[in-house]
Amino acid sequence: MNISQNYTADKIFTRLLTNKSSKNYWSYVSELRKRKTEAVFERSVSLTHSVSLKDRVLGVDILSQFGYPRLHKKEIINILFKLLETEVDRKMVSSIFYGISHNNEKLTKKQIHLICKFKNHKSVYVRHALVAALSTVEDEKAYDVLIMLSTDKDSNIRDWATFGLGSQNDTDTEKIRAALWKRVSDKDSDTRFEAISGLAQRKDKRIKNILLKELENIDEHVSLVLEAIEALGDQSFIPILEQKIKENRTLKEVNEEELLAALNALKGAD
Repeated sequence: MNISQNYTADKIFTRLLTNKSSKNYWSYVSELRKRKTEAVFERSVSLTHSVSLKDRVLGVDILSQFGYPRLHKKEIINILFKLLETEVDRKMVSSIFYGISHNNEKLTKKQIHLICKFKNHKSVYVRHALVAALSTVEDEKAYDVLIMLSTDKDSNIRDWATFGLGSQNDTDTEKIRAALWKRVSDKDSDTRFEAISGLAQRKDKRIKNILLKELENIDEHVSLVLEAIEALGDQSFIPILEQKIKENRTLKEVNEEELLAALNALKGAD
């Protein structure tokens, strides 16, 4: 059992505000989020107005996912955007964006355009958090920024932006497909497979040859390759997978169950 469950909310707040170590930070924050009382909520809100950066970040981190089930979502998103109007510290801005990412189901055009203004921020942490804030947002401006960030110099940002474009939304446009194709040859393997997956989910038949090459040399990314093959739904892969299963029984390169699951999924497709 998490020891923080035995602490009062006041004790947890005290530890978070005075501890020099961040070892138990998220455990304490998670516990406060579960408390769901108005006292915890109001204290968290008051922290966001503190002159102390540490206090403000803590307030945002608690509010970001307050309540199980979630509570005060509309008020929280308004607080986050109000803070964003004046905050400049990269840690605080990042926390705000991650907070928005947990509450971004009904963003207004104005709110979307405000966070998109941070697309060229010099901090890699802010840009990464921005990707989180925009992922799953169904808006052309959001897609444009994700497309831009899918070319970021930081591979982690490219990976998550490509994931946001390819798998976290169903929108299918030539612009999005073109952006995904640019990442198919990315030097970062995670980014590359997110692009492949996104194109397969959009039934882009041009990805077939890429998947065939990946299947020839399956490695630790076998699950992603097979998921993409299932998503593409091209039944011409059936005899190829059957042959791969025979070869694998000798070579034992991957878990046979994964190959069988993909094969059965294709056979079961209409």
